Amino acid sequence: MPNPPDIPVYKRRDILEPVAELSRLAAATPVYRNTDAEVYDWIAVGRDEVRAILGDTERFSTRPPQENPDLPRPRPEPGNLLMYDLPEHTRLRQKLTPDFTVRRMRKLEPAIEKIVAGQLDVLEGAVRPADLMRHFARPVSGLVGCAVLGIPRDDLPQLARMTDIRAAKRSPKRTAARKAFNAYMDRIVAQKRRDPGEDLLSTLIQRHGTGLTDQELAGICSSVIAGELENASEMLGLGALALLTHPNQLGRLRERPELMDNAVEELLRYVSVVSLASPRTALQDVTIGDQVIKEGEVVGCSLFAAHRVTPPGEPADTLDVTREPGSHMALGHGIHFCLGAALARMQLRIAYTGLLDRFPGLRLAVPPEELRFRLLAPQHGVETLPVEW
Repeated sequence: MPNPPDIPVYKRRDILEPVAELSRLAAATPVYRNTDAEVYDWIAVGRDEVRAILGDTERFSTRPPQENPDLPRPRPEPGNLLMYDLPEHTRLRQKLTPDFTVRRMRKLEPAIEKIVAGQLDVLEGAVRPADLMRHFARPVSGLVGCAVLGIPRDDLPQLARMTDIRAAKRSPKRTAARKAFNAYMDRIVAQKRRDPGEDLLSTLIQRHGTGLTDQELAGICSSVIAGELENASEMLGLGALALLTHPNQLGRLRERPELMDNAVEELLRYVSVVSLASPRTALQDVTIGDQVIKEGEVVGCSLFAAHRVTPPGEPADTLDVTREPGSHMALGHGIHFCLGAALARMQLRIAYTGLLDRFPGLRLAVPPEELRFRLLAPQHGVETLPVEW
């Protein structure tokens, strides 16, 4: 499906590939002036430049941009680490890190395996061609988020609806959905304070008491569940699409299942579900690449361009599941490296392994050109993914 003309070039893709306009911009300059009607003054597309900006906490802020110069800069959403600068970021992250280690996440492995197996049963029983997003990718990620936070799985459909509406910038119901979503998280925090369980939220409450406010806990819950319903679900879908449209790589992975961890890293890089990192505001005049970014100007960092657009004269980027994991930024960079990276990697490994084992003949049911993609959300994703086996 072609990109609508009002979609900014840094969000456009040719199915899974960079569009020609993005490649031309990147060839001309690693940082270009943004002319689209959005919050960003500049877009960084060069790999080194993106890495430099994301790692620079002294000259760039991740707090929400100041849209009106006559008003003070808005405060970060409580609990959303992506909006915190130092030292507040350190204070909050240090409280959360012990509960997001690889060892802690491994305790969730049996639960995730059960969720994946259950949704594979659902997919197998669906009328074919079956929608991989509806029957597998979205419910797996949502149910994992519920398991992590101790949210009743029966509440998942309403949370998914609210999340979808929140992500649709042009929806007139967006404000109401955001309020309803936040109110739900407030109720979950209050419930866990009264009656804690064995989930992550209860653990944070029991360990820190009032050291984490209700607002911060609700924000943490929002970040986790939104990350699952948005980032993780789209990654499951687009990663599967990447493998199905690269049969040589899919065949290699089937022949050598020990490559799955490598494949997960390569798919994270290749797909780059989050096209653009959260906005960075210059705290002083900064020279990046061949441009001077003025104090107060806002930069968007294109992770997709940094990962996928190759310099002029070099071969186009390709998917290679045997590639040794490199320093991709699909899970963030610097102090804002994804807190849930261990969970994300484990979930993708279990889900892709289960999917390929259960359906050795898995294939697309329609040409890739007929797929409809989500283009307006921060994440790139596919609406439906019809498959046969």
